[in-house]
Amino acid sequence: MKIVVIGGTGLIGTKVVANLRLKGHEVIAASPSRGVNTVTGEGLAEALAGAQIVMDVANAPSFEDEAVMAFFTASGRNLLAAEGAAGVRHHIALSVVGTDRTSQGGYFRAKLAQEGLIKTSGIPYTIIRATQFFEFLDGVAQASTEGDTVRLSPAHIQPVASDDVAALVAKAASVAPLNGIIELAGPERFSLDELVRRYLRAKGDPRKVVADVHARYFGIELNDKSLTPGEHPQIGSTSFEMWLEKALAQQPGH
Repeated sequence: MKIVVIGGTGLIGTKVVANLRLKGHEVIAASPSRGVNTVTGEGLAEALAGAQIVMDVANAPSFEDEAVMAFFTASGRNLLAAEGAAGVRHHIALSVVGTDRTSQGGYFRAKLAQEGLIKTSGIPYTIIRATQFFEFLDGVAQASTEGDTVRLSPAHIQPVASDDVAALVAKAASVAPLNGIIELAGPERFSLDELVRRYLRAKGDPRKVVADVHARYFGIELNDKSLTPGEHPQIGSTSFEMWLEKALAQQPGH
C-alpha cells in the first residue's frame, strides 16, 4: 500500500514513516525539504499519485496567530484537493486535545479550522487528537520563562510520548476510516507546573518554577479540562519516568 506522510521528516513524521516501512508499506516522507510543499502546492500531485492513504502530521513553522491560521488553512485546502484528484481513500490527521475547548488560542483555532476542512472534504478520514508531547517540555518552559523564573499554570495535563503518538497514527492505516475523532493521552495526569519542575530538576536546570493560575499557556488561561482528554481516550504506554530516563540518557555527556 502506498502511504504519503506529510511532515514526514519531523518529530512524529520520522517515527511514523519508520513504523509503516517496518510493516512493509511503500511510504513517501513528504516535506518542503523533499520538494513537497502543501502551502504552495509544489510537488503534491506527483507525491500523491497512486497513494491510498495520506497522513498529515505536519506542524506550522510559526505559532503566531495569523501565520499559523494561514498555514493550516492553505495547507489543508491544497492537500485535500490534491487527495480528491488522486483518489485517496483515507486521510489521517494529527490534531491536538483541547482544540474544541480553547478557542482563545490562535494555534487551537487554526487546528479547529484544519479539522473543519477535513470533515467537509468528502474524503474518508480519521482525526487523532493527542495531548502535549513530553518532548515539548523544553519549549513550554522556555515560553514561560522570565529571568530565572518559569511561571506556569497548576492546571492538569496528561502528556504523551511521541513514540506512542506515532504508533497510533501508523496503526490507523490498518483500519477503516473512522470519520470521527480519537483522543490519545499519556498514562498519568500532572499539574503543569509540577511536571515542568520535575523535568527541570532532573536536568539540573536551576530555574525556579512558580505556580500561577493566571499564567498563560501559549495565550490560553488553563483549567483542568483545557488540555486533558474526554471520556474513553486511547492511553499511551510510556510513563513520564520511562520517557525521562531515555531522554536524559540521550543528552550529550551521558
